[in-house]
This record gives sequence, structure tokens and C-alpha cells, in this order.
Amino acid sequence: MTTTPPPTTSFALTPEQRAWCAQLRTLGTERLAPLVTEGEAGRVNRTLLRALGELGLLARAVPGAPPWRRVAALDLCLLRESLAYSCPEAETALALQGLGAGPVADVGTAEQRARWLPAVAAGEAVAAFALSEPDAGSDAAALALRAEPEARSRNDMGGTGATGGTGGWRLTGTKTWISNAPWADFYTVFARTGEAPGSRGVTAFLVPADRPGLSGRPLDMLAPHALGTLTFDAVPVTRADRLGEPGAGFRVAMRTLNLFRPSVGAFAVGMAQAALDASLAHAGRRPAFGGVLRDLQAVSHQLAEMATRTEAARLLVYAAACAYDSDEAGGNDVALRAAMAKLLATETAQYVVDAAVQIHGAAALQRGHLLEHLYREVRAPRIYEGASEVQRTLIAKELYKEKEKHKEKPEELYKETNKEARHP
Repeated sequence: MTTTPPPTTSFALTPEQRAWCAQLRTLGTERLAPLVTEGEAGRVNRTLLRALGELGLLARAVPGAPPWRRVAALDLCLLRESLAYSCPEAETALALQGLGAGPVADVGTAEQRARWLPAVAAGEAVAAFALSEPDAGSDAAALALRAEPEARSRNDMGGTGATGGTGGWRLTGTKTWISNAPWADFYTVFARTGEAPGSRGVTAFLVPADRPGLSGRPLDMLAPHALGTLTFDAVPVTRADRLGEPGAGFRVAMRTLNLFRPSVGAFAVGMAQAALDASLAHAGRRPAFGGVLRDLQAVSHQLAEMATRTEAARLLVYAAACAYDSDEAGGNDVALRAAMAKLLATETAQYVVDAAVQIHGAAALQRGHLLEHLYREVRAPRIYEGASEVQRTLIAKELYKEKEKHKEKPEELYKETNKEARHP
């Protein structure tokens, strides 16, 4: 798995990219899915993570060696879509590694990157992205976790030691719904340092799991993934633990989410495609009213609708990823496209999986059935990394922001357009 698929120049994948996706699906089915049962439900599956590292797949989500090149968004989307189709657990494990280590790759120091990124890419260290709080989920700017400056120690004449000095803080508060908690080896933590109100007063920190005062407990969720609550009781962090500049943590978080939001859509598309393919197979063989299910117009039209919506979501995901990868000058509306892709794909996947359950009937509700599994898995992506309602708000905000940038009177725009039409 060392060949990098070439970038796409349109919304149709190249033969090399299609072959790579097929290979990923096969790996998911044959190499990764059997490892799922070796882990305990609701906990980090380190055996699965190591396999993802050995196959070179984690290195697609986490830059594991200098010069720490930025992960390609389209590459990440193809990877997540293909794994979601064949082994959603492997897809989730990979994505959480990328999300947790994303800020380290983005703004980490040379020491932070060298210490953690190779281990994360190898599946030897577990990363976690600790943003959400009990009262700050979708409204990430409402974070309450406090980073309180430590008092200057008598023995500290300007140093930044772990237990005091002008460069240290103590983290106090709670994070919850944190993936990989409480079993991660380090957490990317966003805390309020107070340089300014709202989102401008948040700073990012890299917090190893063995810091004194840090504890956690698991949460029992609908889909049994490693998810938990973290409690920070005056946890010490220093200037060396900071990720980026003071007060710039919210921007660090948003840059990471702008990269991963399209790939959340890709995850959803992969599950939708799996549900669609299962429905096509079932409708083609299930006896019904003297024929098979697909002979019923209601069923065939439902399948056509499922396929059309899935493809539309896939194309929007690819478009958002390509915009991110080519955004050198910041002119590709990355935030807008990422929000649109995440919104449409996750809502579409919910619709497609639900329709697939309806086509299969009661059998799909039986524990262990593919669709029973997908039905539980598909619900969470509409909430995490920005709920659908938040994506709609973000989209509207970005649309009006773009409108403000191009304030032209309609009549002037009309005249200019017609002038160009008359004089090509």
C-alpha cells in the first residue's frame, strides 16, 4: 500500500483510483474485519490500529515522517469511503487517529511531531480530539474548560517547568463525548485562556494521558465505540505542550474540522453504498407476489432514488475534497464546501440506510444483520463534528459572507455581463 493514487481532475475517478478503492474494500473485508472481534466493544482496538499502521493506511490520515506533509483530502475521502463500505470499525479507528493528531501535524512543534506522529501513524499510540463539553457541543466557542496561569515559583526565574513558572497553566473542567477516551495516549485539548471573549480566547494543548489530575470514564453509546468523559483537576501543562499560539486554538480546531468534514461525508457515503448494494441484491432474489421484489415499481423506484442521492452526495464530497487540496490562496470556499458535503452526505446516508431496512423488512432488525449494524452506525455522523443544524447555519453564514465580498448593484452586473456578451 505505498502507491499514491493520482489526483482527480474531474468528478470521475481515474482507473488507478478506482482500483485503489477496490483494493481497500478487499483489505477491509479480508484483513481488517476479522480483527474487529479481537477487540472489546466500546474500547480502543489496538490490534486493529496496529494492522492499519502495518498496511500503511494510517499514514494516509496522519503524516508519520518529516517533512510532515499535509494529508490530501481526496485521498482521505477515498480511504474512508472504501473502508466504511467493508469495515466501518476500521474506518472509525483510522479517522479518529487522524482527527486527534491533526492539530499536531498542523501547528505542532518539531519535538511534538517527532514524539507523537510516527507512533500514531504506526498504530502504536492512540490520539484523541478533545473539543466537546457538557454545555459546549455544537457551540464550540462556548468552551468552559479553564486554563489558569500558574503562579511564578520562587525557584523559577523565567523558566517554563512542568510545575510552575510564567509558561505554565492548570487545566480544570470537563470534556465529554470524546472519541478514544479514556484510553488514548494523548489528547488534543482546547481550553479557555482568556486572551479575548468567545472563540478568540481558546488555546490548544497537547496533553499526554499520564498527566496528574487527568481522569476519565467510558460512555455506553448506541453504537459501541470508544467514547468517554474526561475530568481535568488542575492538570499541569507548559508552554512546550501548547499547540499554536495563545488564543488561536479555535482556528486550529476549525482547520482540522475543515479537512475532516468532507471525509465524514465520505464515511457516510461508504455506508450508504453498502446499504444500497445489499438492497439491490436482496430485491433481486426475494420472492414477492409471483416475482421478485425488484419487479414492484415501488421498490425499483426506491432503489433508483437511493442510488441517485448516494451519487449526488459522493460528488459533493469529492468536490469539497478537491477544493481543499487545491486551496493555495484561500479562495475555494473550503469551509462552505466542507459543511455542504458533510450535511448532504450524512443526511443522505441516514435516508438510504433507513430505506434499505424497509426493503429488507424484519430480517434487517435482527442483531448481527448488516443493516442492523449500519442503522446504529449511521446515526452519529449527523451529530458529531458539527450537527446538521450547525452545518446549515455555517452554510448560510458563508453564503452571506460571500455576498458581502461581491457587493455589485444588479443593474451594473447586468450591464457588464451584456457588454461581454456583445464584445466577446
